Amino acid sequence: MIPIPTFIGALACCALLWPASLARANDGDAALHAAVAAERARPAAPRHPRTAFVSDHASRAVRLSPDGLHVAYLRTQGQAHSLWLLPTKAGGEARRLLARTRAEQLLWSRDGRWLFVTAPRTLSILGLDGGGMRIPLGGSEQRDVMRVDPSQPAAVVLRERVRDARGQRWRIVRLDAHGRRTPLWEDPHWVHEVAFDASGRLVALTRSEGDHNAIHRVDADGTLRSARRVEPMARASLLGITAQGDLLLRGDTGGNFKRVLRLDREGGLHTLHVDPRGEADLDGLALDPVTGQPLIASYRSTVAASYGIGPAEGRVAAISSHFAGRDLEIDVGRGPGAYWLVSERDSTLRDPRWHLYDPRSGAFRRILAQEVKASRPLPETALAQKIPFTYRASDGMRVHGFLLLPPGADPARVPLVAQVHGGPINHFRPGYDGIAQLLANRGYAVFQSNFRGSTGHGRDYMFASHGDYGNGRVQQDIVEGVRYLLAQGIGDPGRVGIVGHSFGGYSTLLGVTFSPELFKVGVAGAPPADFGWSMKWLVDAGDQGARPDGSLIAMLRALSIDPTDPETYARLHAQSPVANAEKLRRPLLILAGGADRTVAIREVIHYAARLQLLGKQVSLYVEPGGGHSPVDPLPREAYVYLMETMLHSHLGGAKPDAPGVELRAYLQKNLRLVGPEFAAIAGSTRQSSRNAPQP
Repeated sequence: MIPIPTFIGALACCALLWPASLARANDGDAALHAAVAAERARPAAPRHPRTAFVSDHASRAVRLSPDGLHVAYLRTQGQAHSLWLLPTKAGGEARRLLARTRAEQLLWSRDGRWLFVTAPRTLSILGLDGGGMRIPLGGSEQRDVMRVDPSQPAAVVLRERVRDARGQRWRIVRLDAHGRRTPLWEDPHWVHEVAFDASGRLVALTRSEGDHNAIHRVDADGTLRSARRVEPMARASLLGITAQGDLLLRGDTGGNFKRVLRLDREGGLHTLHVDPRGEADLDGLALDPVTGQPLIASYRSTVAASYGIGPAEGRVAAISSHFAGRDLEIDVGRGPGAYWLVSERDSTLRDPRWHLYDPRSGAFRRILAQEVKASRPLPETALAQKIPFTYRASDGMRVHGFLLLPPGADPARVPLVAQVHGGPINHFRPGYDGIAQLLANRGYAVFQSNFRGSTGHGRDYMFASHGDYGNGRVQQDIVEGVRYLLAQGIGDPGRVGIVGHSFGGYSTLLGVTFSPELFKVGVAGAPPADFGWSMKWLVDAGDQGARPDGSLIAMLRALSIDPTDPETYARLHAQSPVANAEKLRRPLLILAGGADRTVAIREVIHYAARLQLLGKQVSLYVEPGGGHSPVDPLPREAYVYLMETMLHSHLGGAKPDAPGVELRAYLQKNLRLVGPEFAAIAGSTRQSSRNAPQP
């Protein structure tokens, strides 16, 4: 979870005096002003249906076979998917392998003849020439797929729980395409990753050991030799082993940024690649399908950039030049003549574009274009550019963020919405964001803050929160970012709102509770009303707290928000929205899932009921049986319609399109508390929250 009344007289003037001084410190940010001017100069965007902004991608899990001969992908068909196989040879026709599947991930065997297809509860093994089987996942054994075994022609590595008289252990098993199982290791600790030599022998593993992870080498007789202790909240994912016996890693252990690492046999740590701009964590990595060595590193923070490593440097530079300014993901085929697969992404591309790259000629050929066309993609001219910028917080720290503006609009005259990401161990990336694009299309400026505590900008940035996740430093970063933009002439200061989901929903509650002079309305999805209580519930009863590696409590302790610590718990509760519910005087919409296992629905309902008893203006929508976020099309449309309606009612953005018969009936059933914004849609059968916002 870990993806808002007007200023009054002198109060408004005082509220804007401090941001003006902040603005003077940032007058040098010419790039922001130039980008804002460019967006204003664009033609105004036509209005598009709300469902278009939250639709699934036409194709997902698009994967190139290691030999470069085929591309496997899932085609979206309503709420279902089908599995397809496309030859990379020009003129080849796609053929369907599965007519209907709940698959989420596709993995190729090393020989390119088998597909390992993972769904929530099953692993399907499919041969390109026929044959296959299905293996159950989850269950009492908690069986899951760790990785494809790179030492075998066609095998995956499974992790499963073993219980007997000796207690609980974790077994690592090799499963080949014909169903043969080979036990490789058993351990009382949760094993994260494993590495093999060319002969298939297990030579290294990483596992959880209390409050930290550890990397071990595995001798031929099964003896473990400690290779490195990994600091709490640091990452060191095991990629493989070199011919010289060095271990390849990706992570931030021993440094600030996530990067590509080599751990030598003497324990020395060497950086193979790190962001040349000195700003971003490693976000993606492609390996050579023959040697297993790192070939392409991708970084995504304020900008997206990919770099070739070693022999791939020139080709990746050529690809990046061809798709200048785009966010690229690149899969490499085996051998000098094999095709590469290039995914072209951008904030203005709802659906990625897929291309085959011929490394011999340097030519590109687009594929899967018909699938995208069938999904009725949004034209790029209708979407807002994501503008990266930084602003200086009141304590002097530089904070990162993004801005989206309605094309062709005067930025000083549009309402401004702060959109807060979830997590909080997460961050906004430079790619497409459906909610933000919908709001921009409806005439709102959208501010996305990667406040301190966000990921993507290194460990120092992430730990800079110092556990201050109540109404403190983290929330100040968001508030000060909004005030900075207003001082730059971006957004109407009398029409500012805040929205977010999960931790973003919690921040929304903090915003309308403690900063009512700024935020006029709030829309909070799955919001914890007491962050300390919510984290304790998550550890004790939620799905994330049930992780076998115990990583959730270790993460919370490392972030100084340990809910089992009485002092931390008391501090977070004292600053919580629920403990300060009487201070709320702005209208609020809350959206929740009835079966959420990340934020307890009883916490959400308790908070909404308390607000109602206090006479506050609150609306509550609950998706029956819904999880932490809406998945199916109708609940997703309900979510964005309610958000549109709430913001239109209080900030004056575009009026939402009227709901259809099905959506109207659905909302009438599931709006539990109805403020005046939704009285017409809900009718008179639901309990209402009629109180006007307090001055």
